[in-house]
Amino acid sequence: MSEQTGVVDTTSTADDFVTVDALEEALRGEKYIADRGLATTLYLTLKLRKPLLLEGEAGVGKTEIAKVLASTLGAPLIRLQCYEGLDANSAIYEWDYPRQMLYLRSLEATSGLDQDEVRRNLFGEEFLLKRPLLQAIDIAHTQSPVLLIDEVDRADQELEAFLLEILSDFQVTVPELGTMRAEHVPIVILTSNRTREIHDALKRRCLYYWIDFPDYQKEYRILSAKVPEASERLANQICAFTQGLRDLDLFKSPGMAETLDWANALLALGSNELTDEVVEDTLGVVLKYQEDVEKVRGDVAARLVARALSASPAGN
Repeated sequence: MSEQTGVVDTTSTADDFVTVDALEEALRGEKYIADRGLATTLYLTLKLRKPLLLEGEAGVGKTEIAKVLASTLGAPLIRLQCYEGLDANSAIYEWDYPRQMLYLRSLEATSGLDQDEVRRNLFGEEFLLKRPLLQAIDIAHTQSPVLLIDEVDRADQELEAFLLEILSDFQVTVPELGTMRAEHVPIVILTSNRTREIHDALKRRCLYYWIDFPDYQKEYRILSAKVPEASERLANQICAFTQGLRDLDLFKSPGMAETLDWANALLALGSNELTDEVVEDTLGVVLKYQEDVEKVRGDVAARLVARALSASPAGN
């Protein structure tokens, strides 16, 4: 409880989790079901202050881990979304050129100004646009933020050199302002869909964990936690069906996000169980490529529905 406000503080810090079990329980409180291996790796990430590289297929919940961890810690989440062509300026900092030009124009009518002072003002923090990597080491933070470097495999390899430098000492040098160092070292999570290999030097800097699609039991637990309105019967059928889809040779197997979307869609339609008709009508919720929809539609979907209806309950 805060002595000044009398309000109970329910936020946690990394040091509050003295065991893996405590962290695992906190994640469950955020409705995130973590495997023991993942919970252990997250615990070590917090204790050792090492970046964590999460790899896995798109849709398995890598990004969600960073969001849930930030929520669990009550920490700010700072996200760097990687893409092809992302450069250091967009990732670290830029100067606000339009405002700088306005500042210079406002000085045109003024004479006798000290040029050194003008330059200092022109390249002061007032005109500095802090991008995610610089935001993460900002001294204004009162606790360690969670820095999510999302889909790092989509960025050019040149960016990895900048990441490696920042992750080694958590400082950034702005020539006009000097070196900025983090007072609270960020909790760093990198994600990759493995569209290309990440450089060994960056991997060695990180802890590593591979996230696979959830099995039947885990998917049921996640669905029940995230969409409690779904009956046990419907949740079991949905999970059995999506597990069957992942056994097929699809262009893009459905991830956990699609499972949750499908459950909400079926509830919105008032469906209490899977039928051939409702599955045919809603395949576009769970499958996102026409080739996959065509492959599943018809006999394959009917077979998966029949299997889902006869599946043993995961909740037992």
